[in-house]
Amino acid sequence: MSDAQLYIQIAVWSQVASSIVFIAVLVYMWTRFIMPVLMAAQERSNRQIAEAERHRDEVKGALTALHEEIRSAGRDAELIAQRAELHAAREREAVLAEATESGERALLDAQGELERARSAARQRLRDDLVERALKIARDDAARRIGPSIDERLIEGFAGTLQEGARG
Repeated sequence: MSDAQLYIQIAVWSQVASSIVFIAVLVYMWTRFIMPVLMAAQERSNRQIAEAERHRDEVKGALTALHEEIRSAGRDAELIAQRAELHAAREREAVLAEATESGERALLDAQGELERARSAARQRLRDDLVERALKIARDDAARRIGPSIDERLIEGFAGTLQEGARG
């Protein structure tokens, strides 16, 4: 083997050795520096994913509870509306009964008042008629009866009184 071939052989093996050393340094740096960073990043991502899943599960549970509360509130609202409707109907009936009773009382009072007013009006009319009839009778009697008839009536009345006193 010649020197040139020897140098070529050394150069090839030198390239092989440096490649092996380079690969070994790369593997060492990969395992020493890059792999821990990647593992930490993966661990951090896994924790974030686990935290997000836990949060999602909590939110689902809260959402389920809120849906149940909404349904319960809806049922409560329906019951309240039914009770309010019943209460309003009872209140309306009570107010209507009270108003009817009050109206009937007012009507009876008004009828009684009307009868009293009619009776008073009849009595005033009777009094006015009697008063006018007496006035007309007095005026007519004064025109018809003169002093001579007046004397005769007085004497006749006095005589009746004397007979009544004797008998």
